[in-house]
Amino acid sequence: MQYGICNLSIVPLRFEAADASELVSQVLYGDVFKVLEQRKSWSKIRLAFDTYEGWIDNKQYIELNEEQYSHLSNQPLQLTTDLVDFIQDNDKQLYPVPMGSVLNGLQVLEHTFEGLSTQEIKPKNNLVDTAFSYINAPYLWGGKTPFGIDCSGFTQMVYKLNGYKLLRDASQQATQGEALSFIEESEPGDLAFFDNNEGLITHVGIIMQDNYIIHAHGKVRIDRLDHSGIYNVDSRTHTHKLRVIKKII
Repeated sequence: MQYGICNLSIVPLRFEAADASELVSQVLYGDVFKVLEQRKSWSKIRLAFDTYEGWIDNKQYIELNEEQYSHLSNQPLQLTTDLVDFIQDNDKQLYPVPMGSVLNGLQVLEHTFEGLSTQEIKPKNNLVDTAFSYINAPYLWGGKTPFGIDCSGFTQMVYKLNGYKLLRDASQQATQGEALSFIEESEPGDLAFFDNNEGLITHVGIIMQDNYIIHAHGKVRIDRLDHSGIYNVDSRTHTHKLRVIKKII
């Protein structure tokens, strides 16, 4: 088995081994992973944090040995907290990194960092404050940063920055936590899931106070939440059908 660490800011994780293939997620600076299959130009990887799989360009990561991978993947994560910050290498070159980048591998990569970071598990009421940091970020299928993010990438990163682990896709996240019977039972920070006409869960957002929800739809935005689903305050229509509310914490 081979292992790797992302040494660049935002690396695409693709469905197939091709630059034109669908973006399924992103690998952020410091993320570590197992290499499941290696070809001339591409590697199929499984991320340590959420076990998500996809293909990454061989030029966009550094190999680790098993001991390094084991050590880094079992540590509490230290994450950057500014929208953008900078890593410096031994040649004094700067690498821009987005919020939520992992700093645990600095020593392995021989990089330095002097910005703000977090490594603590924060109270549940901090989740909504963190969510506001992504407000107006454009929707991007497979995205995980303030410069482009999808609905489940948004919820995953907000929870991650507060010390909690969510799986990657909305349908996967819906398998976690405790289901609530009514909106009235929910608290700010709980997750609301929404399904399509086939009954498949395709959307997720973070519940706020007073029946509001923050979610990624076109952009990270705030809308109303009722028993039917999400009511878009701009178009004055329901855009998503409520399936279930989950208490993760």
